[in-house]
Amino acid sequence: MNTVEQLECKLAEPTEALVKELQAIDGDIALLGVGGKMGPSLARLAMNAIREGGLNKRVYGISRFSNAQARSELEEAGVETISCELLDDEALRALPDAANVIYMAGNKFGTKGREHFTWAMNAYLPGRVAEKYKHSRIVVFSSGNIYPFLPVSGGGAGEDVAPEPIGEYAQSTLGRERIFEYHSHKNGTPMAMYRLNYAIDMRYGVLHELARAVSEEREIDLTMGFANVIWQGDANAMALRCLGHCSSPPAVINITGPETLSIRWAAGEFAKRLGKEALFTGKEADTALLNNAAKSHGLFGYPTVTLRQMIDWTAEWVQSGGPSWNKPTHFQQRKGDF
Repeated sequence: MNTVEQLECKLAEPTEALVKELQAIDGDIALLGVGGKMGPSLARLAMNAIREGGLNKRVYGISRFSNAQARSELEEAGVETISCELLDDEALRALPDAANVIYMAGNKFGTKGREHFTWAMNAYLPGRVAEKYKHSRIVVFSSGNIYPFLPVSGGGAGEDVAPEPIGEYAQSTLGRERIFEYHSHKNGTPMAMYRLNYAIDMRYGVLHELARAVSEEREIDLTMGFANVIWQGDANAMALRCLGHCSSPPAVINITGPETLSIRWAAGEFAKRLGKEALFTGKEADTALLNNAAKSHGLFGYPTVTLRQMIDWTAEWVQSGGPSWNKPTHFQQRKGDF
């Protein structure tokens, strides 16, 4: 996989299971916040699944669309794009109704110094959206950042672990969940809280950051010594499949890969492939931010792309000079400052 075109095609390959589950769900799909890192590939995946299944569904891609090219590419794929400032109540109310909503809008990076905007996007806007789409199914993008740091030997936080968010981004993300949860109880709206960490695309993500650090001979901080990752195509498919598992009160579903990834080991694997030496600083802490996704694997099966395949693809991408979005995950962050 050496080109963006090949990458985008791979990200948008629907599985038979996805097509079958979308067949069982009535109505159109609205993707709120489609302009982010995952939104475009998720939208294309949805369109491909709809075509493959011969389904009568429309996909609305809703965003501010600061990138005109991204909007044009979505329209070429068959997505009906709508430019909307979601914090504008009048514009929000004017959006088309849809039986299925995937809520991806939010703010993480740049929180420090703009905490008010982060809380508006992550905790105020969800209430407005929940009222607008109270008769829909809603999959709410959330984050494993809301969980506490846990011992690395413990298998990660399951959905029954009580949230202990650190920092205002994680706190406001829990606020997003609680506001949606309130409206689910109030209106009976079926929802699923989709707690993700960390999606991988060749252009960004934990593995991309490690590969670039090894390639550029930069030291890698080992303090956050472990993480979870999942191929973005699998994460997108699971988001769409969560529509079939919405309930009131909301279902909670962790989304990530099955492994507890050692940062030291992964860097060593990149060093082998790139012909470099992995350089480290610090020492692994006894705790890390880890997700246990056994529930989602039971619902959807294991991810189709393995960890070793992601490492191989990422190494090839970085070695061939593939583009980078320069959007670090800050997975090393232990104080919640984003």
